[in-house]
Amino acid sequence: MSDYPFGNPEIVEEEIDILLIGGGMASCGAAFEVMKWVEAARADGVDLKVKLVDKAAVDRSGAVAMGLSAINTYVGENDPMDYVRYVRGDLMGITREDLVFDVGRHVDDSVHNFEKWGLPIWKQPGDEGKPLKDGGKPVRTGRWQIMINGESYKWIVAEAAKKALGSENIQERVFIVRLEVDRNDPTRVAAAAGFSVRENRLYVYKFKCCLLAAGGAVNVFRPRSVGEGTGRAWYPVWNAGSTYAMAAECGAELTLMENRFVPARFKDGYGPVGAWFLLFKAQAMNAFGEDYQKKNYEDLKTYGYDAYAVGPKMGTCLRNHLMMKELKEGRGPIFIDTPSAMARLAENMTPEEIRHLEAEAWEDFLDMTIGQCGVWAGENIEPDKQMSELMPTEPYLLGSHAGCAGIWCSGPEDVPGTPDHYHWGYNRMTTIKGLFTAGDGVGASGHKFSSGSFTEGRIAAKSMVKFALDNRDWKPEMARPVEAIVEEIYRPVRTFLAHKDYTTAIDVNPHYITPKMFQFRLQKVMDEYVAGVSTMYQTNAKMLEVAERKLEMLREDSLKMRAKDLHELLRAWENYHRLITAFAHMKHIQFREESRYPGYYYRADFMEIDDKNWKCFVNSTFDRHTGKWQLRRVPYVQLVIPANDEPEGISRPASPV
Repeated sequence: MSDYPFGNPEIVEEEIDILLIGGGMASCGAAFEVMKWVEAARADGVDLKVKLVDKAAVDRSGAVAMGLSAINTYVGENDPMDYVRYVRGDLMGITREDLVFDVGRHVDDSVHNFEKWGLPIWKQPGDEGKPLKDGGKPVRTGRWQIMINGESYKWIVAEAAKKALGSENIQERVFIVRLEVDRNDPTRVAAAAGFSVRENRLYVYKFKCCLLAAGGAVNVFRPRSVGEGTGRAWYPVWNAGSTYAMAAECGAELTLMENRFVPARFKDGYGPVGAWFLLFKAQAMNAFGEDYQKKNYEDLKTYGYDAYAVGPKMGTCLRNHLMMKELKEGRGPIFIDTPSAMARLAENMTPEEIRHLEAEAWEDFLDMTIGQCGVWAGENIEPDKQMSELMPTEPYLLGSHAGCAGIWCSGPEDVPGTPDHYHWGYNRMTTIKGLFTAGDGVGASGHKFSSGSFTEGRIAAKSMVKFALDNRDWKPEMARPVEAIVEEIYRPVRTFLAHKDYTTAIDVNPHYITPKMFQFRLQKVMDEYVAGVSTMYQTNAKMLEVAERKLEMLREDSLKMRAKDLHELLRAWENYHRLITAFAHMKHIQFREESRYPGYYYRADFMEIDDKNWKCFVNSTFDRHTGKWQLRRVPYVQLVIPANDEPEGISRPASPV
């Protein structure tokens, strides 16, 4: 085995105080914020060492990697309590309102920093050149969204993070795949282990605390795009559920993992529709030119879904539900009328303004979903002359967009009315001591998007410094020896080396499975039994029983994944993380006997929303040694009273924040 270049990795061990795992917006927020508090500690004679480790490169890591056309969370002239109401309504009445409010009251400061660092933000006529911080009025596409020229958004934010942290404290191209608990306290995280995706080297970092912010989960379900489109997705394909899987495997409690996001997007190209609906005022319609949302609105009453819709202010999943009704009943395809929208806007424009409008229509995708421009060009579609199809995508698991899957976290201690089970320690710390998270990792508090994820990273950073200072004399001791960790992480390599000569075709071997084939099997199970696109997002108890049996077999098969090089080792561990994330998702849907998120998924055997029994959080813990899951209901407590336009009885009244 020693003659094989990837057989025996060099082991690098390092002890630090705070580790940041991931290079997306949340980790960049933490990197930007953490050094302020580290410097304050140094002034008091305590030196803390911080390191950021990312499997990619921070400049283009995370969901904002390609760019973005809008910042979707900017409170501005609005009330943070209204922001809580908005998030609560969109997520069907169940959120951790303390966490949402915490983001809402701090997020604007982050956006002001983005502008100060050079991010171009669109302004209202007369306010050009006037910063938001000084009262400049942004161009809004909705109550919470503002338009930007964001093709370099992540570069700008990454530069600020790197400048704050220092390049010597950033390790790129290292994929963290395991968290290790402490030998003396299994409810405490002590270390993280991973490998270089470029060199034959394995890293073990011991620490007092860490931020786990490695994004959500993509490619858990079979995508709609196949053949030439294989690999195309709306959310970044490198998000493999590592946040959820690593947290679960070290014992952290997960919450609302039954939730998923099924965005309605331009068909095949996955281009976002927000700017077209909100800025360009385009109308969606069925194949017969009918406004299907208006036409089908009464259908929301059938299963009690109307309790969570107030006229046009219905949640994202309910808009999906009305679209799916049309598709199921044969009135598809669904179109977005881009020509009429642009024609209406152009009625009072000069030719120069019309050209600018057309350029913005294209740039909306060139900023962040360039594949959509490829689809338009390939199908001879000019959006000002021809309508495009809309279609719900495959499901994604995330906690920062219009979804709220994630980890159960302690919240702020200064929000009035917060119950004890919402706060048990440091802000954004999970149920494992020393393990913090932000962005997609924080469950039950969606709709923070890019700016909110960055803000949540800042909140977690401040808490981590306090935790490290409170535990300055504690020394981490891993529960397992380094040798055992190395053998586990490099198992796919060992499996390949032991059996590669058994057959003449390297990919066909009874002793191992390739990561690619493993992913295909996982996606097939999730798609066909756990409410994917092939069943129009429907499942039931019997289908979930089949899924559980098949996922158990996949868990056994995961021990036989092979890695013929470092890239396959990366893919093997990504797909293992997807498997654990998929398992959590399936178990939560199985446990919650209602259709809380119609349009995202349906329990066909429990189609109603059941507020009496299920207006609560569903939380789970996983035992990696036995493979067993434990699930429980956790009470939801409303902190922000309903606004005047919310329906009576949507939630019980409570003390306002």
